Amino acid sequence: MAKMTGKEMVVEALKREGVEVIFGFPGGAIIDVYDTLHKDGTIKHVLVRHEQGATHAADGYARASGKVGVCLVTSGPGATNTVTGIATAYMDSVPMVVFTGQVPTGLIGNDAFQEVDIVGITRPCTKHNYLVKDVRDLPRILKEAFYIARSGRPGPVLIDLPKDVQNQVGEFDYPEKIKLRSYHPVIKPHTKQIERAYKLIEQSKRPILYVGGGVVISEAHNELRELAELINAPVAMTLMGLGGFPGTHPQSLGMLGMHGTYAANMTMANTDLIIAVGARFDDRVTGKIDAFAPMAKIIHIDIDPTSIQKNVKVDIPIVGDCKIALQKLVEVVKKEGRPKEVWKERLEPWWDQIKAWQERHPLSYKKDDSVIKPQFVIEKLYELTNGKAIITTEVGQNQMWTAQFYKFDKPRTLLTSGGLGTMGYGFPAAIGAQMAFPDKLVVDVAGDGSIQMNIQEMATAMEQKLPVKIVILNNQFLGMVRQWQELFYERRYAATEFEVVPDFVKLAEAYGAKGFRATRPDEVEDTLRKGLETEGLVIMEFAIAREEGVFPMVPAGKATTEMLLV
Repeated sequence: MAKMTGKEMVVEALKREGVEVIFGFPGGAIIDVYDTLHKDGTIKHVLVRHEQGATHAADGYARASGKVGVCLVTSGPGATNTVTGIATAYMDSVPMVVFTGQVPTGLIGNDAFQEVDIVGITRPCTKHNYLVKDVRDLPRILKEAFYIARSGRPGPVLIDLPKDVQNQVGEFDYPEKIKLRSYHPVIKPHTKQIERAYKLIEQSKRPILYVGGGVVISEAHNELRELAELINAPVAMTLMGLGGFPGTHPQSLGMLGMHGTYAANMTMANTDLIIAVGARFDDRVTGKIDAFAPMAKIIHIDIDPTSIQKNVKVDIPIVGDCKIALQKLVEVVKKEGRPKEVWKERLEPWWDQIKAWQERHPLSYKKDDSVIKPQFVIEKLYELTNGKAIITTEVGQNQMWTAQFYKFDKPRTLLTSGGLGTMGYGFPAAIGAQMAFPDKLVVDVAGDGSIQMNIQEMATAMEQKLPVKIVILNNQFLGMVRQWQELFYERRYAATEFEVVPDFVKLAEAYGAKGFRATRPDEVEDTLRKGLETEGLVIMEFAIAREEGVFPMVPAGKATTEMLLV
């Protein structure tokens, strides 16, 4: 066992965990780790312009690649600036390890310069966190942190590193395996529960597969598709589940919930069996709980037992990894079940009803030759990218229009803040995704409000020579809040209209990037084509209809069948 300083242990552990890229911003309390990282030279460090950008970039890197995202920041304000990004990752189950510098152990609790209790602050929004008080504990803590972050239901883990611990010397006894007395994620589902689930499926005449982000995280998309095709069931996805089942597949109903499709919400409301996979029945999906799927039995597959029975009563809980659970379920269906043709014939009346709902209210918008409709921009973006780009979004109307009108056929191609709804997420996440996949097309769909939350990361993208493309849907409003004010507050636009909006083309040029603008519908395709084909970082700004809304929409407190339509 080699003797090392704490700072050397951190760098050695990063290498052993296969970390290739980290995102961060230095400061006095973490300068020693930075110095060691620089001298070692094997791990790529991306210098961001704000610590929130570091966490979102690490998050985007993790979501796109499936690896653990890592960021490195200093104490005090450096640490507190990470909180929004940590909470974002926590809500969406993103594996991340955040290293924060801390004042020396002898000064903790003395209100030292740039001291803050980041362990206490982040306890509610991390999967676990550590304050390292002795260098002898550091190798174990480093190994545990990566294990906890990526295992079970993934999530962010924070390690707070006091300055003196970084310079203490100890033996680097790095464990090969981790055993935690109170942490034992259940990976393999119970066989009896799988068999019980199959019996319900066999009896069902109106089933639906309700798919969440767990399918993407566990890479269970192939197993999901096989099950869906075997039993001929319709598939509806949450925002986080988009890409878990091909959006262009004839059995896909698209997104469900508050801004879901009419067909998806009506199918969910009238089903007799919900097969929920890696989803958590959050309020955006269920609407008014009392009116949610009143005739349905529920099978719920999830690796996190605390997510089962949390919001709705479940008939058959299955705790385990989605991929393994679906594999087992497919095996039972093939062994015990009917041929595909029999399933198809059995569900023909159900599909006739679903197709009637699809034809009655398809996703649509009112076209207008005099003004750019945002839905048209997303349709054209989908067409020009052949649906093959990695798309990140900000939060608000831009996010929902993207979810509705861009068809995601593969997992890890939509990176968006779901649970926390974090404005400013999309652009730094796009930087992280581009770092993970330098040769892929990465596009951030943004609003004029959200993009300004972390616009400073333009410098980061330019410095790293990242060819991220930014599509800004500019309506000079905080669009989603404005929509609520229009519908429910008699058009009193309190604090939602921007009187000053930057010239985004000039802003792009100020950072050394390229900028293009479209103000008329006939300019949309050319602007997108030019922006996508231009090398390097590009902003494409579209002056869209200022009071365009996102529909369908389920008002707060209403059942999902009480949708406001176009």
